[in-house]
Amino acid sequence: MKKKKKEGACVKRSFREEWGLFARALKIWNELMPGYFPCQFFCIVFEVFTPYFGLYMSAQLINGLVDGRGFRDMFVLAGVTVAGGFVLSVARRFLRGKVAVMDAFTMEQHEEYIINRQNRHPFEHMENPDVVLLRSKIRNDFLSFGGGLESVRWTFSILLQGIFDILFSVSLTFSMFSVLVEGEHRGFLGFVNSPYSAVVIVLMIAVNTWLLIWITTENTKKTQEALNGLSASNARFGIYSNLWSRDMRVFNLHRIILEDMKKFQVHPEWVCKVEKVEMKYGVYSVVLDAVLNIAIFLFVAAKALIGVFGIGSFVLYQGTVGRFIRAVSGTASAFGRLRYNNNFLVEFYRYIDLPDGMYQGSLAVEKRADIDYEIEFRDVGFRYPRTENWVLRHVDMKLKIGDKLAIVGENGSGKTTFIKLLCRLYDPTEGKILLNGIDITRYRYEEYFSLFSVVFQDYSLFAFPLGENVAAGLSYDAGRARECLMRVGLGAKLAELETGEAGAGGEDAGTEGANAGAKRVDALSLAVGRAYDRDGIDFSGGEEQKIALARALYKDAPFVILDEPTAALDPLAEAAVYETFDRVVENKTSIFISHRLSSCRFCDMIAVFDHGQIVQRGRHDELVAQEGGKYHSLWRAQAQYYE
Repeated sequence: MKKKKKEGACVKRSFREEWGLFARALKIWNELMPGYFPCQFFCIVFEVFTPYFGLYMSAQLINGLVDGRGFRDMFVLAGVTVAGGFVLSVARRFLRGKVAVMDAFTMEQHEEYIINRQNRHPFEHMENPDVVLLRSKIRNDFLSFGGGLESVRWTFSILLQGIFDILFSVSLTFSMFSVLVEGEHRGFLGFVNSPYSAVVIVLMIAVNTWLLIWITTENTKKTQEALNGLSASNARFGIYSNLWSRDMRVFNLHRIILEDMKKFQVHPEWVCKVEKVEMKYGVYSVVLDAVLNIAIFLFVAAKALIGVFGIGSFVLYQGTVGRFIRAVSGTASAFGRLRYNNNFLVEFYRYIDLPDGMYQGSLAVEKRADIDYEIEFRDVGFRYPRTENWVLRHVDMKLKIGDKLAIVGENGSGKTTFIKLLCRLYDPTEGKILLNGIDITRYRYEEYFSLFSVVFQDYSLFAFPLGENVAAGLSYDAGRARECLMRVGLGAKLAELETGEAGAGGEDAGTEGANAGAKRVDALSLAVGRAYDRDGIDFSGGEEQKIALARALYKDAPFVILDEPTAALDPLAEAAVYETFDRVVENKTSIFISHRLSSCRFCDMIAVFDHGQIVQRGRHDELVAQEGGKYHSLWRAQAQYYE
């Protein structure tokens, strides 16, 4: 039996594989922020070149003074030093500012990319616990360790800076290794004056670099292993930090949460483990840097002693060599981090590359002015992925334009699954669904989906302005949004909000909002709820239902579906919502799912689902009269509570 690989273990990959993972991340960032890397490239060039320019010109000034050069020559050197430093400083600040502006939006770009990618995933991935856990892991890895796509961007900047540091320092110190002086020198000085000394220094730098890469990789790996418990802690804390409700206050639920959080807090042993890891590998790095620093300092000092270069060049080489050693250390560390970060990128790519098993059709949906569409379920059966249980079986049904269909049945009878298949959130396991006689899988997915306006039971309103909630977009037709709200019965509410009679913040906002004055406001610009705006409006449950219905109307799709969105309302309020909506959908095809059979009286047809099959069809009065039928038993079970 194979041993299970430790979480966070560094997987062995070839250089080509490592580079491929890294290069793909760079390509993604380049797509998200075109021009970012060129701007960063030149910014780093100027950042790195500026101190070398200062070192070089300082060395020339010192050598000029030692050699007794004239005032004119020294004045020119000083002028070039000052003017060059000024130009480099201005260019550096300008480019740094542009990079800083783009850096400020990287988090938003990162999240936007993930959201856009997951929005293309088949709906089954959203209900797959393995995929949900993978998404959570990617987020926790980023929050806990800074791993993933974002890490590539800033670590690449460090790596690029280190590479330029090395290039500039080598170009300025090359003569230190290549120039030899005539004369006989013995012992250490003789070795320094030979070509072998340069070989030894290069070998020491190579070994030091390799060891630093290994140290950084091991340090990162051991640190993550020590903090693996924090991943669950971060996820749990994130959930708790967003919890706040009346129930928490009434039942003192915060006590349970605080006790539970203690189990996941950062324990001292975790901190000790991390500190020990940092100390152990930090000491290794310091020792290696110290050894290399001493060796190169002795090498430079010995070269100066035997007369290879003057005092000014000694200052230049010493400063340049110091930057070279720091650059080697930084580059090696950055390379190690990037190499280890590839483990996080593998998980990230696995998520964004999840396969789309749904066939993407190529036919355009015919745009009909008369919205004359017909949908047919032909012997449709369905079972969810990763299960053998049939949720629907042998379902046959036709929906013609203008039909008003009610779907009823007990929980688990297949009602919502029927809607998911109709909207093509899933494809049938067997049978076909046809639109005007053509299999719906042959149509372009987005175009087919545009035919439906759906209000699900777990519909969502967001802390956006009311108009944006209705239009489901930042740009919208204000007149049309207002009309939809009025059609669902919110005209009086809009008038109250705009005259200030309702008060900002709803009925619980207090006298401050109620006395807002007669200043007229645009109701569509008021936020729904007060999560991010203290002047937002807290709508009642029934009003929120109507806003969701207005959103369905605004889309103006030929098929309108209500999947138990009124389950939380009392029977009278639910009946009022359905009757209102029946009146405003006009000639559209509408499908209503409800547990309360009294709300379905106005429908042209009622389909009764039981154990994944349609067991009865007909109008309300017909089905109630069929004693022994499923609808009759459901009706009697509900009626007894009102007798």
